[in-house]
This record gives sequence, structure tokens and C-alpha cells, in this order.
Amino acid sequence: MTTTTTAQSRSPARTTSASSTLAASAKFKAFALAFAISFPVLYVICDLFNLPMFTYHPATNRFDLWWGPARSGEGPAMYWYGWTATCLIAGTILGLLGTLLPESAVKKIPLFLVWLVPILAVPVLVYSLMPFWTK
Repeated sequence: MTTTTTAQSRSPARTTSASSTLAASAKFKAFALAFAISFPVLYVICDLFNLPMFTYHPATNRFDLWWGPARSGEGPAMYWYGWTATCLIAGTILGLLGTLLPESAVKKIPLFLVWLVPILAVPVLVYSLMPFWTK
């Protein structure tokens, strides 16, 4: 006894349209653009003006608020974590402010800035490291 069944492709009925997803929303696009463009700029500013939110001393496992100098016998102070935290918080604030922009203004922001700004930030960061190479 053989039975044959016809394969029917059944897909659940979609109750929402594809344009209602988070990634397709205008507010998320505004947030992502503002965050992606502002983060590298903020990072360069934090690096050049030495503005970490905190300083980490790995040898003693100690944190200092804001900028803290390296102490003799304790190894180097790490500012990178503080710069990143500063940029994450400030970038998030700017991204949230970007969601207040009208959709027509967001559409005028060129998407190539998302990759161009970080590429332009690299030479500035390399230049800021020059004093360490000349010692």
C-alpha cells in the first residue's frame, strides 16, 4: 500500500509587514547613522585631549575616575577602556538625539560617511602616536 502526499508549502500568514521591523525603521536608521558617524570623531577627540571616563591600572587591578597617571612600579595605565566607555555613552546620547531628526533630514545624510569618517580618523590616531615612536 503506497500513499502519496502532495507537498504543500505552508507558511504562516504574516501579520506585520516587513517595513515594521526594527532594522527598517526610520528611527533606528537615524540612531545608527548618528552613532556610527559620531563614535570615531568622539574617539579621536578623547584620544587627542586625553579624556577617558576612567583609567585602568592592570598590575594592581585598580580604576581611577577620569585620567589617572601611571604610578612608578605599577606598570602602565590603560586609557583605552575609558576612551571607549566615554565614546559609547556619548555616541548613544548623540544617536538618541538623532532619532529626533525628521525622516527627510535623515534621508539627506550620505551613507558613505559611516565608513569614510573612521577611515579619516585613522591617520589622526596614528599621528597622535608619533611621540612614542621618536623616543
